[in-house]
Amino acid sequence: MRSRLLGIVLALVVLVLVGLGGPLGRGVAAAEQQELFLDRLTDTSRFASVAQRPLIDGRPELLVPALQRYDEVYGITVVLLDRERQVKAASRADVDLDADGVSEMITGALVGRLPSAPPVLMPWDEEQLVLAEPVLVDGEVRGAVVTFSPTDKARGQVLVWWSVLLTGSALALSLAVLAALPLVRWTLRPVERLDDATGKLLAAVVSGRPVTPVGASSGPPELRQLSRSFDQMAANVGDALAAQRAFVADASHQLRNPLTALKLRLSNLEGHVDESAEVHQVAAVAEADRLNRILDELLSMARAESSSVDPLVVDVDRAVAGRLSAWQPAAVAKNVHLVLDGERGGAALAPPRGVEAILDALLDNAFKFTREDTLVHVDVRRRDGWVRISVRDEGPGLAADELERATDRFWRSQAHQNVSGSGLGLSIVRRIVERVDGEVVLESPEGGGLEVVVTLPAVD
Repeated sequence: MRSRLLGIVLALVVLVLVGLGGPLGRGVAAAEQQELFLDRLTDTSRFASVAQRPLIDGRPELLVPALQRYDEVYGITVVLLDRERQVKAASRADVDLDADGVSEMITGALVGRLPSAPPVLMPWDEEQLVLAEPVLVDGEVRGAVVTFSPTDKARGQVLVWWSVLLTGSALALSLAVLAALPLVRWTLRPVERLDDATGKLLAAVVSGRPVTPVGASSGPPELRQLSRSFDQMAANVGDALAAQRAFVADASHQLRNPLTALKLRLSNLEGHVDESAEVHQVAAVAEADRLNRILDELLSMARAESSSVDPLVVDVDRAVAGRLSAWQPAAVAKNVHLVLDGERGGAALAPPRGVEAILDALLDNAFKFTREDTLVHVDVRRRDGWVRISVRDEGPGLAADELERATDRFWRSQAHQNVSGSGLGLSIVRRIVERVDGEVVLESPEGGGLEVVVTLPAVD
């Protein structure tokens, strides 16, 4: 945008320079041409006056030495003609009187017409300046004097003036660039800050962090007002999402008490219902358990999105070892082999108990979908300033078009609708990782299954 705005400014400057320089350059050429014309017209008129007596006396050859001397000094050819267009005297012999335009000038001079100014002289015009002046004796035309003047010097002078104008225009353009650069930067500074704030807005709002205000104190008043409006909008969006998270957390917490009472009452009905209704009582207990799990995951989601607690340095290896030890009985119960590979991850930046929550969600998913007598691989590595934690199972996996949607809230694959769960596990993982600007990637490894890779910022 800066280059486009600068281009517009420079285009306007160029238009102004062309609009002023074009007429000025043409005016310089016209002035040089007028000066040359007047100078040559004076000499031509002088020769026409001097030629009167020689023509009357019939001795025009007396003018030849003067004409030759004039030609030798100034390089201007002079020719004296009588009324029959016959050459009576000339400064040189090789003169073409039949060239384009010359014959018409001679004809006009022989009928008493005075010379007129030629077109504006341009540096690329190589034609000579030809003037024909009538020789008048007592008002009668007795002949004509024709001069052929080179225009090299005048054209060179025009070229010099044009070079000066071009140099001045280039200097003016350079000064305009130097003046426009700070002006463009001043104008676009609020736009750049708005662009940066817009890029950070989504990540800040989603992760629950405060939105950094634009706070533009420079730039045009309209853009400063736009920055203030953006700050107000971002603050309102942040407050709305914070209120939404608080509502989810409060509602989940408040619903647990009546849900616990409901589960207790349903359990107390065991053995006290008709056999035909017993299946409904068991289903109600199962649904109550599922609702309880959803509430637990909603609470976990609210905690993951909360910004009330800052991320801290976590010992990844210790957290991984603790969670694998806690999940080992579940692996034994399902006849699944839990394997740890890789290397020491060291310290990483994560929310409090964030690594534990990530592993719990990923291992829970892996045990749901993996088959008996298979492996669940947990791999920890440290590369290029990041700690990489991956969990891979040998279950059915996901289709290629489902990998990106798997971290959405409540999303579940159509092929896994018969497996218990709420579809919040991977979403919770993503929210935790986004709190520290990490990344969650789902992959379909060779051999089947699903691999979830989490990267957290490493701490030295």
